[in-house]
Amino acid sequence: MTGHAMAVMVMAMAAVVLAASGGEPAATGPAARDYRFDGAISRAVLENYLSRAITQLDLLHDAGRADENLRMLRHVGAKFAGRAVYAWAQETRQERRLPTAGKIAAKIHRADPEMILQGCIFEVVSTDIDRVAMPPWLFEAFGKPPEKRMFRYEDMVYPSGLFRNKWGRGRSVPDMSRLETRMWFVYVARRYFDLGIEAIHFGQVRLMDRRDREHVHWRDMMARVRACAAKRARRHMVICDAHVPRGGIVHKGKLMFDFHSFPLRVAEVPGPGERGELRMGYLDTIFGRSKGGLAPSGWSCKHLPYLVELDNFGVSHHPGKAADDCFVWGYDEICWFARQSEAYRNDWLRYASKWVREHDANGFLQMPGGRCLAAPAGGKRFYRANTPGPACPDGFNQEETIRAIWAGE
Repeated sequence: MTGHAMAVMVMAMAAVVLAASGGEPAATGPAARDYRFDGAISRAVLENYLSRAITQLDLLHDAGRADENLRMLRHVGAKFAGRAVYAWAQETRQERRLPTAGKIAAKIHRADPEMILQGCIFEVVSTDIDRVAMPPWLFEAFGKPPEKRMFRYEDMVYPSGLFRNKWGRGRSVPDMSRLETRMWFVYVARRYFDLGIEAIHFGQVRLMDRRDREHVHWRDMMARVRACAAKRARRHMVICDAHVPRGGIVHKGKLMFDFHSFPLRVAEVPGPGERGELRMGYLDTIFGRSKGGLAPSGWSCKHLPYLVELDNFGVSHHPGKAADDCFVWGYDEICWFARQSEAYRNDWLRYASKWVREHDANGFLQMPGGRCLAAPAGGKRFYRANTPGPACPDGFNQEETIRAIWAGE
């Protein structure tokens, strides 16, 4: 038996043992759901994962809450933990945190071998990257003679100065047409695979492709990442997505990503209470607009499946006021959501989950599990869906609602 076949058999046996032990939460429904993939993923299995997706920011960095986070994920029936590991600038800090992230990932996979953990490589690099060493294997992967040096921030940013300091002094948008940027993305991806990460979110592609409108360099980078995953990832592939404001990227009929993702774009409802609703065609929503083609796993579709999320991107200059823009009553989506009453948050999740499925069967609501808040809500700077208790006194109490929604499906 080959090593590849042995790995498939071991994971299948682990899943059987888990189910037999009662470890699989009832929230997954009366019939067994298929989460098996290796080297490629069918649309059916992909959608099974997307239908149990939850944002769990910093999951692999939150060592103090590792047991509580795992308990909550298992209780609600999550199978795809989004944004579990990432860095927003502060690249050396990320390097220091990865060993701990690997230990938490291993613990999660011991409890649930089927769980997909997602890492992020965002549209930001900082001058801190000048202190991260480039390993010999990275030069070899790009057919370059090895050098003993650090990454170079100046070799990643747009030469014209476009988007320089966009995220603050010394924090800029990387230019994917530059070799140093592509090497950085491949480096981070391999580091993630070695932790047990099986999905990568690539942030806002359109900010990083201004000198690569045909996505020649993006496709080169993605091919290298996928080739690395085929050798080093747990199930010999990586599931990739990004925020795609125009419905996706297709080249000669081939889709760049395995699924698409985008903010919900909650529309304000006039009147008291700062209420919000979803609308077809509002601003740049993805509803009904996800492009189709040949997916990376080899199947074709008219519309690629996608996730929509309560995104975080800051507070406007008009907090508390309606303006019919991407801010909801002046706040980003997760801040707006967290500021609502507990009863309304629960009702709104039920509403939004149903609305997305009814208006576009290709879409799935990514549940809010854990996310930073740009503005405090109830004195809290981090939203957690967890039921409040000794292990999570600052929970917002959406855990049982998420479990019930998924169980009801």
